[in-house]
Amino acid sequence: MASHTHQHHHNHQSHTHQNKEFFNNEAAAYDAKHEKTLGHIVDEIRTRLDFIGLDWVDDDDDSGDSENKKSPAKAVRLLDYACGTGVVSRALAPSTTQCVGIDLSENMVAAYNARAENQGLTKEEMYAYQGNLCVSDDPNPPAFSSPDFFNFDIAAVGLGFHHFDDPELAAKRLVERLGPGGVLVILDFLPHEKMETGHAASHTVTHHGFSREHIQKIFTDAGAGKDFALDELSRDVMFNRGMENGQPEMRRRIFIARGTKA
Repeated sequence: MASHTHQHHHNHQSHTHQNKEFFNNEAAAYDAKHEKTLGHIVDEIRTRLDFIGLDWVDDDDDSGDSENKKSPAKAVRLLDYACGTGVVSRALAPSTTQCVGIDLSENMVAAYNARAENQGLTKEEMYAYQGNLCVSDDPNPPAFSSPDFFNFDIAAVGLGFHHFDDPELAAKRLVERLGPGGVLVILDFLPHEKMETGHAASHTVTHHGFSREHIQKIFTDAGAGKDFALDELSRDVMFNRGMENGQPEMRRRIFIARGTKA
């Protein structure tokens, strides 16, 4: 990868910077603006625990013994990449023991952490960090080199994949952070028409959805093609519905894909 031209590297950097800036500005209002859509996505993820196929923690098993709560017999650790305000973490928190978020945008990270704290969750249970795992010539960024950032049971990207310069690289980097038999989960848009260039987020979108074939190839090439499965969410979601800024409404079909680290 190091052979990429300086020009490419520069474009890559500026695109990353644009993404970061856009989502920093979005962070404060993000949850309120997309509340219905995000709530629907949380429900859809939760109904697919069997589809994702991990040995989840059952919230109801907890006897209320606080000692028990501190050191559960088994750990189920989630890496929520491009976590935003934490939709995937929110959906999976009841079924996991730890959610670790990573996002380019420090404002998204702050929103994620404020929400976790408001819910009384400790740093060990749910916490996000600002950063990027996808710098092409740096496979193991120092900020994420400690064992705490490896051996996850599940690594997920919820609606962030279409913003990545290099989704193939992102998938590989995430699979490297899974433990043996860990599961990669991608939730994103099926192919759709290009966004109008006038749209505020258009410059952050590098991929106009992903076909089943494309996603399966990404999983396979990343080393998580085992037991690959893709499911479409039960209904389309709307973005920008009734928004006051005149942005066009967008209807999107969403898929959730899973594969096991071979």
